[in-house]
Amino acid sequence: MIYFDNAATGGKKPPSVVSAACAAIRGACANPGRSGHKLSVALASNVLNCRRLLSDFFGAPSFERVILTKNCTEALNIALFGLANSFSDEHIPHIVTTEAEHNSVLRPLFALERNKKISLTVAKLNDRKEISPENIAAAVREDTAAVAVTLASNVTGTAADLAKIRKLIPERVLLICDGAQACGHVPLHMKNQGIDALAAAGHKGMHGIQGSGFLLLSDRFDPAPFLYGGTGSESMNPDMPDFYPDRLEGGTLSYPAAVSLFEGALYLKRTMDENAKNLKDLTAKLISGLSSIEGITAYSRPNPYGIVAFSSDKMQSEFFAQELSDDYDIAVRGGLHCAPLMHRALGTAEGGLVRASLSEFNTPHEVEKFLDAAKKIQSFS
Repeated sequence: MIYFDNAATGGKKPPSVVSAACAAIRGACANPGRSGHKLSVALASNVLNCRRLLSDFFGAPSFERVILTKNCTEALNIALFGLANSFSDEHIPHIVTTEAEHNSVLRPLFALERNKKISLTVAKLNDRKEISPENIAAAVREDTAAVAVTLASNVTGTAADLAKIRKLIPERVLLICDGAQACGHVPLHMKNQGIDALAAAGHKGMHGIQGSGFLLLSDRFDPAPFLYGGTGSESMNPDMPDFYPDRLEGGTLSYPAAVSLFEGALYLKRTMDENAKNLKDLTAKLISGLSSIEGITAYSRPNPYGIVAFSSDKMQSEFFAQELSDDYDIAVRGGLHCAPLMHRALGTAEGGLVRASLSEFNTPHEVEKFLDAAKKIQSFS
């Protein structure tokens, strides 16, 4: 199979990630840090190493503020609900987001707005269908507590100009970033870029296994607990502990997920810059080839995230994706990609788009085979 669905889940992992996760399942099925026996202590040490590496990799203030989650959606819910619940009922915070967001940002915000926990403004894209720092800044009010923005659209791969957003909004406004598509593809540094919360999945560009994710917090962002349960600390306390990461982590951590994230980050420290260049070249080749096929419209520009979205004048996106799978053994994704406002802004809400998403493990030859298949589907339909 040619796997071009990496924006959903990375299809191929570095061997070190696979080995670490398998070893964890085979021989390390204990609860990290919950017990005093040697295995529990050893596993806790490895989880700590994961936190330290992620903190260093993303320029977080400390390893304590690395919250391990099961995916990016959980991380964003912790940040967004935690922000809203840190305010009293008399002081409802205002949050700004954008049309480019995934439902992992939109649905929590819409739920909070319905329940009168926040007020919300959705900033429109610019004429190029890109995230507009100017529109975000114009939406900020005196009571704005945070801007929640994706670092890269999961539909088109268009990126947010984080430096400009941070420059245009007041320093007091928190910057909450959905890094699902960006983390592992481009350098990010929380302190230098003014990021207050960085949420990401482990199973995409970070090369971890499914069920891995994280939320990194700045020193000035203290969300209220979202998940309540056992922490192995302060067990007589009826509330969650005040210290991190226990404040925001309840229940048993996935040890295989943590060690897979650790190995994925180690791999990326060596390879990320080269991967990004190669991936941008591959997307450019794919976009150029698609644009030359009659009846196909590409909606992406070359990007380091590997995301290429396009439409066909012959059929809706889901049918095109199904033909690629059934007849050519090529995996892509059709539809709305959990980003309804983005598709509405693009004018593709009815038929959706086909999204091919590449990783550094894909090849120019696979791109050529994909283009040949797309040409045949167009000509035979």
